[in-house]
Amino acid sequence: MQCSIRAHALAACTASLFLTIAFSHTAAAQQGAIPTPESVLGFAVGADYKLATYDESIRYFERLAAASSNRMKLMDVGKTSTGHPWTLAVITSPENFAKLDRYREIAQRLAHPDGLTDDQAHALAREGRAFVDISGGLHASEIAGSQHTIQLAYDILAHPDDPKIKAILENTVLLLWPSINPDGQNIVVNWYRENVGTPYEISPLHELYQKYLGHDNNRDAYMLNVVESRVVARTWRQWEPNIIYVQHQTAPFPTRIWLPPFAEPIAPRVNALMSREVNTIGMTIAQELETNGQVGATHMGTGFDAWYPGYIDYMPMLQNIASFWTETALYQYATPHFYTIRDFPREYQDLRPQSLYPSPWPGGWWRLKDAVDYMRTASMAVLDYATKYREELLWNRYQAGRNAINKYRHDPPYAYLIPQQQHDPGTAAEMLRRLAFNGVRVSQLEKESVHDGIRYAAGTWVIPMDQEYAELVRQLFEPQEYPDLREYSEGPPDQPYDAAGWTLPYQMDVHVVEARVPLSADFRAALKPVQGKAVDWHNAPDAPFATSAVAAGIVPPPGRITGAGDLLSVDPAQNDAFRLLNRALADGGAVQYEDGGSRGGRYLVSGVAPAKADGWVSELSLRAERKPAAGTTSTPVRSRIAVYKPWTASMDEGWIEWLLDQYQFRYTVITNADVQAGDLGARFDVVLIASDRTRSIVDGFTKGTVPPRYEGGLGDPGARSLDTFVRGGGTIVCLNSSSDFAIEALHLPVKNVVSGLARKDYFASGSILEIITDPSHPVMAGMPDHARVFADGSPVFTTLDGFEGAVLAKYQKEGSPRVSGYLLGEKYLQGYAAAVDVKHGRGHAILIGFRPQWRGQPFGTFRVIFNSTMYSRELADRAKGAAGFWSAPKRDEKPSEAAPAGAGRRPPG
Repeated sequence: MQCSIRAHALAACTASLFLTIAFSHTAAAQQGAIPTPESVLGFAVGADYKLATYDESIRYFERLAAASSNRMKLMDVGKTSTGHPWTLAVITSPENFAKLDRYREIAQRLAHPDGLTDDQAHALAREGRAFVDISGGLHASEIAGSQHTIQLAYDILAHPDDPKIKAILENTVLLLWPSINPDGQNIVVNWYRENVGTPYEISPLHELYQKYLGHDNNRDAYMLNVVESRVVARTWRQWEPNIIYVQHQTAPFPTRIWLPPFAEPIAPRVNALMSREVNTIGMTIAQELETNGQVGATHMGTGFDAWYPGYIDYMPMLQNIASFWTETALYQYATPHFYTIRDFPREYQDLRPQSLYPSPWPGGWWRLKDAVDYMRTASMAVLDYATKYREELLWNRYQAGRNAINKYRHDPPYAYLIPQQQHDPGTAAEMLRRLAFNGVRVSQLEKESVHDGIRYAAGTWVIPMDQEYAELVRQLFEPQEYPDLREYSEGPPDQPYDAAGWTLPYQMDVHVVEARVPLSADFRAALKPVQGKAVDWHNAPDAPFATSAVAAGIVPPPGRITGAGDLLSVDPAQNDAFRLLNRALADGGAVQYEDGGSRGGRYLVSGVAPAKADGWVSELSLRAERKPAAGTTSTPVRSRIAVYKPWTASMDEGWIEWLLDQYQFRYTVITNADVQAGDLGARFDVVLIASDRTRSIVDGFTKGTVPPRYEGGLGDPGARSLDTFVRGGGTIVCLNSSSDFAIEALHLPVKNVVSGLARKDYFASGSILEIITDPSHPVMAGMPDHARVFADGSPVFTTLDGFEGAVLAKYQKEGSPRVSGYLLGEKYLQGYAAAVDVKHGRGHAILIGFRPQWRGQPFGTFRVIFNSTMYSRELADRAKGAAGFWSAPKRDEKPSEAAPAGAGRRPPG
């Protein structure tokens, strides 16, 4: 087989890409009768009160593959966060299986089109097959998705001679995930089985249905923070599908299924060809549903916009793949429910046909089988579309990539330049590895070179923009300006479905230079594509990005140690410094904090063999210093950490656990009973509380809605226990929304000045704002003076009479702090505090008015949590902060006039 792909994409044609498809019980199997799902599962798919676990569904897929080995093979794609094996089913005709390597070569060549002519692309599009990726169960409690894949596979393989299915098998290669969240499917089904037939049959889950992130599992597409995201991304890079379709199950009531087009706004960098394809597919699904008499499809009134590019089922649009999701109706699990017109919102009770909802659902029974059937119809419609428009799909994949390459050869930005010398050099590498894993090519300067009059050192990373995934880079790097959308001119702004701003260099505090003039020939000649040694995922399950050759080649500058002495001094500006501190503590060493005044403090390590500590510095690429113990004034750090975990399945709490695990912190998860039992100070120095609302923390699940062991929240006993803990010398760290809980529960002399403001007057959700920090305070050690933080319904503080402590960060007194996203009502922030350290008895309450670990993205504020875990009483008693850093705005002081919604200072790209 010949492969004519540029050198950077040759990996797509190697044995590592054209994997031998492994499958169980199929290699020598003879073609036999196709087993029905019921014959293996013991019940029909969609039956009332019956659900299949992931393991049961895989047993069925194995039986199915054994009976139809010439049309379906099972592929081992990796393991989940819990180590569970993960399977992908590949379904196509026997003739296509015989030429599958060739079709994958074509898919790769069209996906990476540089050097390909239009005539060559047309020929490949005619020859190739449409690769269609379909999955369900991503949000595992939306359970019909993972059940419908069982029935879909049977429908196709049991009827290969049906003219429609025969055409699908001949023209497409179906990549069918039995579930795209195996662990979650098992968690949800086992929970339902435990409760079915009891008063708690439809009880919500008390735990996240995917380790660490739960419902956020489809928001991790560009960060790739968890193994599941990386498995999916790696699989897509191996196959380069033309369509990616993820089934969800949260249709706006009373409609039965929501379909694209998406609501406004959409991501501005998506190629129009992809948007048109997805819109057409959405309408095609709707037409097929109507043809089948399945009423209630809609494209309207949902809020499902496509502005945020982090969705795993939308970000591939920026890689020139028609990618989308749909939302089918759900009651709860497999329990049926009867609806009457009186249950409908008033505006839907007249059953009036509407332009984008022409066949209103009249009510009646809604069962799991109904949802499964709607999903089957939708999936078959997508496969039918891919069959009929196979050549156009392949051609448009090529066109979109070709257009991106040509665009950025002639228009800015021509490249992004990332110097190796950064506030935290390791974080720059973290950012680039994620882009590379998603298929972005990165180069490095082999020698010092000049661009636009500025000298860049050897080693500077460069992302040339004349590449097929350039729009993904630009969408992630440029500041966002969310449009000012309102129902009427003076009305409240439309709320973004998700984040309004996410600019990665801002969140990660990485200095990036946008090349607004073309790169010179000499500069380009000094560039060398980054290429490391990729490893097979079987051999490196714990190496997050090592399976990508480009990502494996991105390494920060080597670590270095200056000075001499028994103490190793590390700078908290480097996130990986905390990995070293935690290794030292685990090794029996000691950690101390050295106050550096206005320059900010540093951490000192002792009691660890110098060779071992120096080895960690090298491995983690840290800048460190050795110094003598004599003459050093420092404070011992104790860090017995507790993380409060409510039964209401908090994603933000999950992200705290993810963060602490990544940086090797030791901690204990505590629940309501642990807090209510009291005596926290005997076990812990610091208690972390995630960004959850006061009612959720205090009240939890209402009595009778869940089994009794999961009822309620902290209540008054828990609040009193925390108050005693802090008064006795402990520290609680409250992130974002939980600050309101602490203010109320501990009666702190602090006020949230934006609490209760109407959305038409103040709105700051999911955006990046700039704050001014006090790095001299230990909690802000290592932070830059001006930092960008992710604000999401965040509190804004002022102090009241009786306040003791320090303001850790504040908003500027004039202008807008918005740097990316959307902000309405900037006057309510001007001059107020963004984070405070409140002295309470002998202890402290740290209130952080932003989300420092939001979805694992803002690397630039991780250290705020890290420092807070080290903020035990001994250190807090000596912390002072900068004198005169903050004074409360005067009550009669007139705030600056607010800029128009969405407006604000936009920094250079």
